[in-house]
Amino acid sequence: MAQEIFKRYEIKYLIPFSTYLELRELIMPYMHYDTYGNPEGKYNIVSLYFDSEEKSIYYETRNKLPFRQKLRLRVYDQADMNSQSFIEVKQKFKNVVNKRRTILPLHEAYDILSNHDRSIDTINASNPQILKEALHFQQSYALKPHTVVSYDRQAFSGTFEKDLRVTFDYNLMCRNDDLRIENGPEGHHFIDPGLVVLEVKVSEVVPFWLARILSDLECNKQSVSKFCTSVELLEQENLDKGRILI
Repeated sequence: MAQEIFKRYEIKYLIPFSTYLELRELIMPYMHYDTYGNPEGKYNIVSLYFDSEEKSIYYETRNKLPFRQKLRLRVYDQADMNSQSFIEVKQKFKNVVNKRRTILPLHEAYDILSNHDRSIDTINASNPQILKEALHFQQSYALKPHTVVSYDRQAFSGTFEKDLRVTFDYNLMCRNDDLRIENGPEGHHFIDPGLVVLEVKVSEVVPFWLARILSDLECNKQSVSKFCTSVELLEQENLDKGRILI
């Protein structure tokens, strides 16, 4: 069973692709490929983010409120309506990230997120309590499907530090004209294809050996919100189209 509850620090960096290639070789003596991906720990992620008409989720994140949260529906690699999907609530408070998710078939996820009259008891979810929390969050904020974000990821897990995880995300794309995540990774690049989002995920502190490597490679911490950056790009493109039509 995939993990459903996470509590950790997530430290982000934006690095050149060449630095990613060098960094992944340097961490190999201390880490191994993530077992959920292919033999090299690689997989694709497609997520549907939800927001209100007032963009309350976007503004919570962009304004860096002390407590902020997101609702998303996620699939991995090629998916269809019967594939396993994840309804996730991701919360951040005082730099600590809490993520709670439940697993269910994609067609049932679409149904329950759009049909609140349906009983949770009829849904084949791995964790009904988390599903109930997600639906309460959705209804409280009047959240609707908003933006699809996709990217390729290579993930590593700590060999000695069991709580350590390092991920590299690249080929980051977004769209809002097709909100069906089973249609795969399509859209506009919202981060330069020559850059990679590096995330270090740990329950307490970054190990000294990793901190040293990041320092030697001049990797500087940088706040990167995939959702906010996607929303801003798509809105700017709509404005540019409007200018052309005028």
